[in-house]
Amino acid sequence: MPIQLISTDFDGTIFAEFESPPIPMTLQNLLGAFQRKGATWVINTGRDLSSLLETLARARMTVQPDALVLVEREIFVRKDDQYVPMASWNQACARDHAELFGRMAPDLPGLREELHRNHQGTFYEDAFSPVCVIAPSLRDADEVQRRLEAYARGIPHLSVVRNDVYIRFAHDAYDKGTALREIARRLKVTPEGTVAAGDHYNDLPMLKPEVARWLITPANGIPPVQEAVRAADGYISHRTAGDGVALGLEYFLERV
Repeated sequence: MPIQLISTDFDGTIFAEFESPPIPMTLQNLLGAFQRKGATWVINTGRDLSSLLETLARARMTVQPDALVLVEREIFVRKDDQYVPMASWNQACARDHAELFGRMAPDLPGLREELHRNHQGTFYEDAFSPVCVIAPSLRDADEVQRRLEAYARGIPHLSVVRNDVYIRFAHDAYDKGTALREIARRLKVTPEGTVAAGDHYNDLPMLKPEVARWLITPANGIPPVQEAVRAADGYISHRTAGDGVALGLEYFLERV
């Protein structure tokens, strides 16, 4: 089958919390049909493992992804009824992030104090980033993003990852795009056989022709995402979330 690998963001792209069901059956049936024909489906998300699995369980899915990209960087693969880490990738990812964040350590107290003083939002540290932000509005998130990106320009390999009003730091070698390329490499799938669907800033690294030939964004995709998909001759749906992704998959099926 021409389409061998499908990578979908989760929140806003296939999952709409207040819809019933939150992942439309049309999309679930399509993904199941692709899997039965040998394609691999990956959920590529900013969520961590427990958050994603809990939400999938509550959604009462009829299909399950074959692999997960979590926190925009860690890879897990499905074996039987469990998701197990891709050890070599995840270990390198953890090592490189620890080294990067260690170099940043002397700057962090001053950076955190500046953020609290000059910007609105919730600022905290978690297991994945020494600075995390939940901004109260998109405008506030824009301002914080600009400040963090200005700081990141002075730190080799530091990137700023944003989804809606959520922002954190990461190593620039690990994102949704590089993780998807690693999965494709192991499966021996080329970009010509790969679909990627997303709706927000953190999806942009996988919404590139060098990563996936077939790109989809639902109607709720933010303008930079729609621009990237349009430039790559991808599919911009008139339907939101999972309904839009289902239409995109059907559209490409007619053309491959």
